Amino acid sequence: MKKIASFGVALLALGAFAGGCSRARESAATQPAPSSQASPASVAQVVSGTADIGKPAPDFTLSDLDGRPFHLASARGKIVVLEWFNPKCPFVNLSHTKGSLKDTAARHTAEGVVWVGIDSAAEGKQGSDPGEIRDAVKRFGLSHPILRDGTGVVGHAYGATNTPHLFVIDKDGTLVYAGAIDNSPDAEGDSPQGGPLQNYVDAALADLAAGRPVRTPKTKAYGCGVKYGS
Repeated sequence: MKKIASFGVALLALGAFAGGCSRARESAATQPAPSSQASPASVAQVVSGTADIGKPAPDFTLSDLDGRPFHLASARGKIVVLEWFNPKCPFVNLSHTKGSLKDTAARHTAEGVVWVGIDSAAEGKQGSDPGEIRDAVKRFGLSHPILRDGTGVVGHAYGATNTPHLFVIDKDGTLVYAGAIDNSPDAEGDSPQGGPLQNYVDAALADLAAGRPVRTPKTKAYGCGVKYGS
């Protein structure tokens, strides 16, 4: 009888344990799965240093308008172009509709270059409104992402002073060009300085494709000042 009683107690304990496990599984099933998509408010992360020609480009993670994260290091092995962007800046608008940025990103992304725009305008400042950014993307026919850098931490790491301001990173992750899109500060391509119109980014990418050092690694950017918060 003692054996039977002990067996019964064991069965009761086993049933309680199984019921607890079942309830735990049901509870877990009702919890939302963790999202793999970053929030649009994701904090920018600068992993290393500041930008210098000939040195590794500062690594970072930023999210696009839909909250999808872009990690610079994930593009290692490809050439990357960073373009500082402001949808309300007249220079950005002229360059994308009449000047040297018109269709430039599309041409190079078709060749395998990774091109991303970065908007470092602080919240409430010119160029920070997501709706205005989306409208500009449509107007300019852009297919590459525009990343949000509202804290300005990535812009400051790269020393981005203007919109547009361009940076070219080679396949090894080294910064090889920083500066203006071209030598025409009117942004329309009508008033080149120092000779014929020259698209510096086109030239830098051509040098990389030919396996030679970038002949013009740095120029002075022109355009609107980046609307940092501080």
